[in-house]
Parts: sequence; C-alpha cells; structure tokens
Amino acid sequence: MLQIFNKMYDMIFILLVTAAFAWVANAVGQTPDLMKSSIGCFILAALSAVGIFISLLPGLKKLPMVFWVSAVAVIVSLPGFPGGDVLLSYTKEVNFLALTTPLLAYAGLSIGKDIEAFKQLSWRIVPVALAVAAGSFLCATMLAEVMLHIEGIF
Repeated sequence: MLQIFNKMYDMIFILLVTAAFAWVANAVGQTPDLMKSSIGCFILAALSAVGIFISLLPGLKKLPMVFWVSAVAVIVSLPGFPGGDVLLSYTKEVNFLALTTPLLAYAGLSIGKDIEAFKQLSWRIVPVALAVAAGSFLCATMLAEVMLHIEGIF
C-alpha cells in the first residue's frame, strides 16, 4: 500500500502542474471566467487522480489507466450523479485546446527522453504518423457529417 501512495504522490504532483499549465493556457485563450476555469482544471485533475488511484489497486491493474480515468469521468458526468451538474458547470469552462498544450509538451519530453529508441524508428515513423493523422481526420470528418445530418443542421 505504501508503494501505491508513493506513486500517487508523484502522479498528483504531475496532475497539479498539468492543471496549472492548462489554466494558464486557458487564461491566455478565450475563457472569460478565469475562476470557474481554474476550478474546472483542478476538478479534471482530481477526477484523473481518482482514476489513477483505482488503476493502481491490486486486481484492477489488468485494465489500462486510461480506462479507469475515463470511467470515473463518465460516471461523474452522468445526469443522475449527485453534484454532476455543478462539476459540469465548472469543467465546461475549460477549453479543450488548453488541455492539449501541456499534454503535447509532455509527449515531446517523453520522446526526447527516449531519443535512441526514436532514432531506431528512423524514416518508418513518418508514414505511420501520416497514416494515423489522415485516419483520425477522416474518421472525425465522417462522424461530424453523420451527426450534422442527424441533427438536421447540414
């Protein structure tokens, strides 16, 4: 159990730093209500911490951490969840692009840390990255078209 708390200490520190960076990016961006967006950033960090804690419990490690964080976020945002409306009112003030800024910075640092492994991929990473980007774009476009037709907007 002590090992879980040591990992959680590191994770909570990282989440708080990420929430602070996301708030700064959100403040620079477009959010008019900085107080609500700051609370929203730290609510997102707290929900992530709960999901991370669940993923570290014995017997629940078989599923990835992303699953548990997503499950906690989905459960909390359900309409019948107590206090869910309040949480949603704060988290909707957080701009999605403000969240991606620190995440992309961490991804860059992660690649920089494993530069030898990145060098071994050499040119092969370029077609894979292009295929992933094209596939993501095409799937997002198709989904948007379907939803716009369902809503009767387009």
